[in-house]
Amino acid sequence: MERRTFYALMSALGLLPVVEGANPGNPEVLLLKRNGWMPNNEHLPVLLYRGGTPTTGDAASTFESILRKNGWDPQWRNGVYPFHHYHSTAHEVLGFVKGSARLILGGEGAKEITVKAGDVALLPCGTGHCRVEASSDFLVVGGYPPGQDWDLLRAAPSPEAVQRMRKLPFPESDPIRGKSVPLTRLWTKQVL
Repeated sequence: MERRTFYALMSALGLLPVVEGANPGNPEVLLLKRNGWMPNNEHLPVLLYRGGTPTTGDAASTFESILRKNGWDPQWRNGVYPFHHYHSTAHEVLGFVKGSARLILGGEGAKEITVKAGDVALLPCGTGHCRVEASSDFLVVGGYPPGQDWDLLRAAPSPEAVQRMRKLPFPESDPIRGKSVPLTRLWTKQVL
């Protein structure tokens, strides 16, 4: 087994210590401010795990098992929409289980990232995301905390949507690392 895959699996199972920058299971932290009509969430960072999940075998089923183990509901397998959008009714985890893609997080002209199989993005509600391009085999598993289901918004949030986002409960656990960290350490208040 490749070393990166081994560390990603051990990290996803919570079997490695959490020390900033010490292993591939520690996420990159991206704070995105409001951008035009895109609300984003400047108090809850996007967490981007590089090598956060295995890439061998049935990677989609393995990632779904990791989500369930950590209290998240896997709800779909597909890709990322090719238009800017966000969700006001759910925090979202995207497990990139096959292929690669370029995405924009935060709305037009914001943060462009490249993701590949094994990477995972945790998006707080209100975070804009859009696919720029993807390989032909690109596959994503999407999931949400229990009791949360996604909506699809493509315009500035209404006052009601802002209230939904402000009141949306935090997940009780990190979808990759479980109840300990990093989500529970880095997501501390919800203000839009």
